[in-house]
Amino acid sequence: MRTERKLTRRLDRVFARLDREPERPAHIDVPRMSRHRAMLFSSTLAFYLAIVWAVITTSWLVRLDWRVMFFRPYQQWPGIHAFLDYYVVLGQRGPTAVMVAAWLGWRSWRQHTVRPLLTLAASLLLLNITVGAAKLGMGRLGPHYATVIGANEMGLGGDIFPSGHTANAVVTWGILAYLASTARARRWLSALSAITSLGVGLTTVYLGTHWLSDVLLGWAAGLLILLALPWFEPLISRAENALFALRDRLRARRRRTAPVPAAPLAPVALQPLAKAAEPAVPAREPVTSARGSRPPVHLAPGPHTTRSERTPVTPAGSRRPPHADRLPRGASQAARP
Repeated sequence: MRTERKLTRRLDRVFARLDREPERPAHIDVPRMSRHRAMLFSSTLAFYLAIVWAVITTSWLVRLDWRVMFFRPYQQWPGIHAFLDYYVVLGQRGPTAVMVAAWLGWRSWRQHTVRPLLTLAASLLLLNITVGAAKLGMGRLGPHYATVIGANEMGLGGDIFPSGHTANAVVTWGILAYLASTARARRWLSALSAITSLGVGLTTVYLGTHWLSDVLLGWAAGLLILLALPWFEPLISRAENALFALRDRLRARRRRTAPVPAAPLAPVALQPLAKAAEPAVPAREPVTSARGSRPPVHLAPGPHTTRSERTPVTPAGSRRPPHADRLPRGASQAARP
């Protein structure tokens, strides 16, 4: 009985969460650029620039990249290769964006706001601009395409630095923690997104598609985007207000163009006409007894005789052809020769 009650309560909570709230909840707070967040942003930016400088100058970080590459983790632990081939999908931009957008779309519908979807769109736009520009600007080749042992492989037309999988995992899964409604949910989602992005970055190193320094720079790039999002909150709010205003105008235009139903006519009371205006009804003739004494239509007028006394008359329009030798009925026949 207790188990059934607990299951019923849990189901009630789930269905209560699925119900749409009557209006936008007031407890949703918009993150602001606080002093603590500004300090984290500054330290992360310094870490980003330090990694770029260490790779450009071919420091100890580049030598560590080559050592990890020669170690070949995919040959040391081949048993987890099949699993990590699927796990690395959590860092691909297309599948992760679709999954997170579906969840944030449900939240937008439930809370009567488009802020979650607009925040996701803004973060992905920043990710494409910043990470894409850094990739093309530095042009570093990956481990599989390295040409000179010990070199930093910079400026050779590659697009591997920073790691796009790692940065995308940080931004896509971290946006769930950024948009969390409570502090407890924000802590749990932050830890989950950090573990997921860390696993994705190490998976790319295991597969040999990225240097270790690519992963470090990808973590820093994704974290910079999440920390900078409060600066774009006013722009997101203006975009949301513009979308709602456009929705209201379209609804008003649809109401004006909708056909107006005709008003029902009031019932009209019928006035009784005057007796003088009523049409005269012709009086019926009295039925006399003479009418009943008329002979039937099918009887011929005059006295009736018996059938044997009647004169045979050939009916008009008879179908029998006339015969000259035919005598009328009752006449004496002459002796034949």
